[in-house]
Formats: sequence, C-alpha cells, structure tokens
Amino acid sequence: MNFNTGYQLYQEGKFEEALAVFDELIIQEKGKTELHLYRGRILTRLGKGELALEDFDLLTALEPYNTDFISDRGVVLHLLGRNDEALSELDRAANLDPRNPYRYSSRAFLKDRIGDLLGAIEDYEKAIELDPEDAVAFNNKGLVEEKLGQKERAKKSYEKADELVGYKPTQKSDDLPSVGNKKSAEIPKPNPEPSKENNKMTAGHFWSTLKSILGNEASRREFSDFVKGLFGGKRSKSS
Repeated sequence: MNFNTGYQLYQEGKFEEALAVFDELIIQEKGKTELHLYRGRILTRLGKGELALEDFDLLTALEPYNTDFISDRGVVLHLLGRNDEALSELDRAANLDPRNPYRYSSRAFLKDRIGDLLGAIEDYEKAIELDPEDAVAFNNKGLVEEKLGQKERAKKSYEKADELVGYKPTQKSDDLPSVGNKKSAEIPKPNPEPSKENNKMTAGHFWSTLKSILGNEASRREFSDFVKGLFGGKRSKSS
C-alpha cells in the first residue's frame, strides 16, 4: 500500500477502501501530515466527524498557522454543529491569509448557513473585491440577497455571474448553462450519521452545497479535492 493508491481510491469515491489504506499508512508513519489530512477528509466524507476532528486537531497542532488545515477543521466543526468554534477557525484563517478571497467566500458560506446573512454578504463583497472575476461569489451573494428580499440586487449579482461565465439567455439549451440554472449532480453519496440537532448539518447535505464556495485560485486546489465532483451550481432565478 502507498499514498498514491489511497489517494486514487479517494478520488474515485471509494472511501471505505481509501480509509483502510490510510489507516495502514498511518500505523507505519504516524504524524505525517499528508496522511492525516486525507484520512481526516475521508472520515468527514463518511460522516465520521468526531474521528475526523482527531486528525485535524493533530494537524493544526503540528502546523498551527496552516490555513488549509484550519479551514478543513472549521468544516468538520460545522458538520458537528459546533458553529461558534467553526466560525472562530474561519476567522483565524482569514486573519492569517487576508489577501485570499477564498477565505472570505468560505466564511460567507458558513455565515449564510447559521443565519448571519448581512455578515455573509459582507464577506462575499470582500471576496469579490479581491477577485472581481469570481462568478461563484457573485452567484452566492445573489442567493443571500434573495433571502433578504433584495430582488434587484440579487438580479444584478446573478447577471454579473452569468456574464463572467459567458452565459447569455439567448443561447440554446444545450449550450453552457448559467451558474444559477445548472442543477446539482445526482451522484450517490455515503449515508452519513444522522443529525440529532436542528442546527447540525448532515455530511451529505453539506457536501451537496459546499462546492458553491470554490473558485479557480491556485490556493484552493487542495481544498477543492476535498469536495471534487459532487455538485454543480446552487440557485435558480426567481425572475
């Protein structure tokens, strides 16, 4: 068994098999960060948040200023319903990496989920300021604006997102879809552990929406692997 074998299984969605590989590798090389990183991500995908958190606790202890590890740990805390702690982690990631628009988009996603809609818009606007060509940030800002009843602002955000991806309403239906009209991919996901609290998301629901915070910056590539291939755009236009 080697890392490449486990990583390939992870990429293929064979999480139980990948977990067995990484468990064995960690027995051989405990404390190697890339092994704990991917085991933590696999455990998260399997809905085993408490076990995943153990790996991310170890990673952030080994590298306390690694913003990718901090961000991943925040995801796990969110899945466990520990939203105050999750937000604290994403705050820390943004403070350590303030010029990275992804830090604000990911925090905006969480704020939206926990009901801080004005805070979410503020973070999406910061992400857009840093990356004016981030169509997904415009799209998601529109989603939040709709929730606030700001129909005209939402419409402008959606139109900007469509402009950035090259969508035009006159295109045929088999051309490139708009960010908002593209439906989520129907891809089977493992059954997560059931949620026991109203404010706790299931892993399956989380992974069906998280990709909407991801863009094309090189700094996001590793985290993109965490949610690769699960879903498409996340809004429908109401006008």
